[in-house]
Amino acid sequence: MIKNSAFINKLIFIFFAVILLLMILGGRFFTNIEEDTYVSEEEDRIVVGVSQLGSESGWRTANTESVQNAFTQQNGYFLIFNNARQKQENQIKAIRSFISQRVDYIVFAPVVETGWETVLQEAREADIPVILMDRKVNVRNDGLYVTCVGSDFVEEGERAGRWLEEDLARRGMDERNVNIVVLKGTQGSSSQIGRTIGFSVVAAKHDNWNILEQEYADFTSAKGKEVMESFLRKHPDIDVVVSHNDDMTFGAIEAIRASGRTVGIGGEITIISFDAVRGALEMVADGTINVDIECNPNQGEYLSRVIEMLEAGEKVEKQYYVEENVFTMENVTEELLEERNY
Repeated sequence: MIKNSAFINKLIFIFFAVILLLMILGGRFFTNIEEDTYVSEEEDRIVVGVSQLGSESGWRTANTESVQNAFTQQNGYFLIFNNARQKQENQIKAIRSFISQRVDYIVFAPVVETGWETVLQEAREADIPVILMDRKVNVRNDGLYVTCVGSDFVEEGERAGRWLEEDLARRGMDERNVNIVVLKGTQGSSSQIGRTIGFSVVAAKHDNWNILEQEYADFTSAKGKEVMESFLRKHPDIDVVVSHNDDMTFGAIEAIRASGRTVGIGGEITIISFDAVRGALEMVADGTINVDIECNPNQGEYLSRVIEMLEAGEKVEKQYYVEENVFTMENVTEELLEERNY
């Protein structure tokens, strides 16, 4: 009886051992099938590596969302996304990672214009097309990248200058001395360089425009407030603030109001801003910001079109500019604010 019981227990043990072995083998079998299917699906998609320079502003967040919405699985893409957190070394590392992963395209928004020759040459040798987003690079050989999708920053700066010309003339102040301070964006960035050049081109035509000081404020509200506080201590007679983006403008307005001075339409200091994010446009609508020069972050669709053209073997231009506008109280409507996605 004892022998039979031991034999039965042994059979039960063997039975469950076999079942367990089959489950393990079956699991491996199905896992391999799923992995093979996944790889196969990936091979049918266009793999795009995107290095975003950071998340320093509301504009940048909208720009990121536009890219992520364009490069979706449903649209035939597989997106590898990296946030460089405002550091060039992080972007270079990300681009090298994209090269090692053999992506089909590399898209990146350069933190600054210089210092890209080596890594872009590496991408070229790997035969991976590079597309610039939002900003440009300064390289000896522009064949290191295929095209650039973004804004005409010099034109944006000129638009700000032309608006100020018209506003001063409208108020009968075009012959008066005008004291101006400029909050510049990240040093060496395309937007900072372009907007500075564009506004300076117009300002150079007016001997009565005195640019008292220009200072980098890194496109952030905190730095904008800090720099504006410094301007106000040194220059009690400021008439106009030119701020290279809305986030810096928010900080600057906070500093000005804390100093006891007024801003905007009917105020002591005229505010010229760039980007035209929804929060800033609301301040344009109520007269706090006099004018906002749009910088359109919705560039994902443009980038997708460029890649579609390259996939079809079509020739692409070296530069594609997104559509943009200039906003004042007169053309900021409720409908515009409701439709604004950034």
